[in-house]
Amino acid sequence: MTGYMAWEARAVEVTVLEIDGAPEGIVYITDPHVKASNIDHVREVIDEVNRLNPSLVLIGGDFATGEEEDFTAQEVWRSLDAPAYAVLGNHDYRVGIDGPTGVERLFATRASAVVAAGAYDVSSLDDGSADTAFADGLAATLEENGVRVLRNDYARVDIGGKELLIVGVDSGWAGMADPPEVPATDAFTLYLIHEPSCRADWDADLILAGHTHGGQFLFPVVNQLNDLGVIELAGLFDDDGKTPTYISRGVCSSSLAGVDLRFNCQPEIVLINPTDEQLRAIA
Repeated sequence: MTGYMAWEARAVEVTVLEIDGAPEGIVYITDPHVKASNIDHVREVIDEVNRLNPSLVLIGGDFATGEEEDFTAQEVWRSLDAPAYAVLGNHDYRVGIDGPTGVERLFATRASAVVAAGAYDVSSLDDGSADTAFADGLAATLEENGVRVLRNDYARVDIGGKELLIVGVDSGWAGMADPPEVPATDAFTLYLIHEPSCRADWDADLILAGHTHGGQFLFPVVNQLNDLGVIELAGLFDDDGKTPTYISRGVCSSSLAGVDLRFNCQPEIVLINPTDEQLRAIA
């Protein structure tokens, strides 16, 4: 059983997401947690992304584990062949990176007023535990290797003559999320965040999130609760007129005794509005 779960943690699948109005050929990945034990897997993911020839690559944070002493492994991103935009996650601030502190962050998030009186506010989560120097160093390294990091910032991108507005919101668990004021626009507007629990009903066409690893061990009862929207671990959540949100299962996993494991929850590359060429590539 353990052998199967270790295999599944490396068996990346491509998930096709059809979103009305979005530009074609965007790839979204998240939660790479780059380290020595998975860097070959990350390279394989990048090779697969490049094979899809995306118009743009979006990365949803948790580049780091939070335990590294330098960011040499992040040089792997220079192999991406397409423009890349990203946000940082809680591991990139060394917040909630183990069991006890992760549970503490989970309950703190639920207790905080993420949206109060129409204003987005996660300031109660900024308790001084975030390692901003670590995050700054990581962000600088990513920029040096071709990944533009949006920390409460936005970017306008032209994709095949269609404008895309990417709004990057920093890590909510770290208490750093402070969504920027964005201009009024008819462009397709996409919010890129890490923790789905720290989102709001922004004036956007789509929210992309990660963080959950899809639950990592998606047993039948958990899967049913996710499908019913009782819990939000993976997939598209589009109800009650709120901004559609896709929570990715991510490309890497948390380790157990140094081994990445998954069950019924394959890592994924998300492909938004694929071109005919991309559909042929995954057929």
